[in-house]
Amino acid sequence: MIEARRLHILRAVADHRTVTAAAAALYLTPSAVSQQLAALEQETGHRLVERGAKGVRLTPAGEILLGHTHAVLAQLERAEAELAAYGSGEAGTVTVAAFATGIAQVVAPAVARLTGSAPGIRIRVQDAEGDASLPMVLDRQVDVAVAVEYRGAPPADDPRLAHVPLYAEPFDAVVPVTHRLAGTAEVPLAELAKDPWIGPYPGNPCHDVVVLACESAGFQPRMEHSSDDFRAVVALASADVGVALVPRSALRGTDLTGVVVRPVDGVAPTRRVFAAVRRGAEEHPLIRPVLDALRAAAGEAQAGAGVTPRTSRRPPAGSLR
Repeated sequence: MIEARRLHILRAVADHRTVTAAAAALYLTPSAVSQQLAALEQETGHRLVERGAKGVRLTPAGEILLGHTHAVLAQLERAEAELAAYGSGEAGTVTVAAFATGIAQVVAPAVARLTGSAPGIRIRVQDAEGDASLPMVLDRQVDVAVAVEYRGAPPADDPRLAHVPLYAEPFDAVVPVTHRLAGTAEVPLAELAKDPWIGPYPGNPCHDVVVLACESAGFQPRMEHSSDDFRAVVALASADVGVALVPRSALRGTDLTGVVVRPVDGVAPTRRVFAAVRRGAEEHPLIRPVLDALRAAAGEAQAGAGVTPRTSRRPPAGSLR
C-alpha cells in the first residue's frame, strides 16, 4: 500500500530537483526525505529516483508514479473539500501569497468583501513575487497564490494547480520629463533602444515582460539599474538615469514628479494575473469564497486604472505567455 505522504515527498523532489531543497520545503531533514523515498521504492518495487552531480531526477518508473501522484493528491484535496463542506466549513484561516500591487489591486478589496460576506474566514496575507507564490502553494506553505504569468510558469492545464484568471493590465513607458520623447502621445519602444533602462531583477515576472517587449521591438534593453519596487523605478527615472516600463496599476499613488507616463505605441506589453490553488482544493468551502472575492475585486477594478478583468485564458496578441 502506497502512503500518500510519500507521494507528497516524491512530488516535492520532482519539483525542487534536489533532496535538500525538497526537505527544506517540507520542513523535513534530507535524511528523512531519503528514507521516505527508499520506503516508497520498496512499496512500489521500482527504483524511482536517480541521484547525480546536478541533483535528483526521476526514473521512467518515477515519472509514471508522478503522473498518478498528481491525480491522487488532487482527489485527496477534493475529499478534504467535501468533508469540510459536510462539516459546514464556515470558519477557518486561508493564507494568500501575492505580489505587492496584486495585494493592493485585488487581495485587500477581497479581504474587505469577505469581512461582510464570510466573517468566519480569516485571511492571512504574505507578500511574495509572482514566481515565488506558486511553489509556496505546491509546498503547502500557503493556500492561494495571486501570481503573474511568466516564462516557465506552470501552464493552465498543469495537473498540480487550478488556475482562476483575474485581470490583465498594460505596461506604460515612464521617461524623464527632459527625455526627447516626453512630448509624444505614445512611445515607440524601438526609439528607446539606446537608452539606459531601469527595471526589475531577472527572475521577477515583470522583468520577462519588459525584456520580451524590447526584443519584439528589435533590441535588448541595457539594464543599468535594478529594483523590484516600482516606486524606486519611477524615482530613478525622475532622476534622469534611464527609462522604464511599469504596470499601470503600480503607478497608482506613485509620485510622478519629474517623469512623464505614456502608453506604448502599438501592442502594449501586458501582464496577466491569476489566482492558483492546489488542484482539487478550488471547491473547498473556505477557499471557494476567497477565489470568488478575488474575482469580484478584479471585476470591480476601475477602468481608469487600465486593468481589464480576465474571462479567458487565451492571451491577446503580442503578450507574454
